[in-house]
Amino acid sequence: MRVSIATAPGGANPNEDWVAATPTLAVVLDGLSTAGLDTGCRHGVPWYVAQLGGHLVAALAESGRPLADGLAQALDQVAALHPGCDLGNPGTPSATVSVLRARADNFDYLVLADSPIVFERANDYQVVTDLRVDTVVPELRAETERFATGTPEHAESVRRMVEAQRLTRNTPGGYWVAASTGEAARHALAGTVPLAEVRAAAVLSDGVSRLVTEYRAASWADTFATLREAGADGLISSVRKVEATDPNGLRWPRFKSGDDATVAFCQLP
Repeated sequence: MRVSIATAPGGANPNEDWVAATPTLAVVLDGLSTAGLDTGCRHGVPWYVAQLGGHLVAALAESGRPLADGLAQALDQVAALHPGCDLGNPGTPSATVSVLRARADNFDYLVLADSPIVFERANDYQVVTDLRVDTVVPELRAETERFATGTPEHAESVRRMVEAQRLTRNTPGGYWVAASTGEAARHALAGTVPLAEVRAAAVLSDGVSRLVTEYRAASWADTFATLREAGADGLISSVRKVEATDPNGLRWPRFKSGDDATVAFCQLP
């Protein structure tokens, strides 16, 4: 498998996405925004995603290991790195996880939360994503859409939404992300797709996939054409060009004017 990767911050703050690839593996993590709220951790989200990503790649060095088992091990290992932090805080650093692994006859995939894996097939596209977060506190999500991005009112509404979301994070009936225990790995979407059915695949953070799913400024066919013609960096540039036409989030209400954006584009020989 040939993998090209790119990642870029959404603004002046440090990038909270993380990406890595090997000839058989692609991993994308998207750290969850803290909205300025306390996390109980002195390290921060960029540290967390870097540690989790590195441990996850190492845990999956054994090619036959179930992806969920590797994620569970990595989560527990990272938790052991900062026992002095309050890992019971509902805002403890956390992330989405998307993993694609090529084996002899199949792709294995794992998706935890809303960073999708998209398979390009001969006649259609298969999108694997977990949108359970969209079902919690919908009234507060709607409130954020009333205000222009970058205004004090918008920032305060996002803070209230994130604070409420945290109470449902990694709970029955809520939504699941990678955080402080390996249990979250059991709630990931995992499966296999025959290699013979796939032309290419893209592992994306939602800062990129929104070009199709939220902005509706491109189709998945357009997305894969851009990846082939301009590469992973070119796809991120396409997202930024669209966002630049709506910097205040009036046409496409969103939590940030530009989100961290990450791509792993996987092609077969």
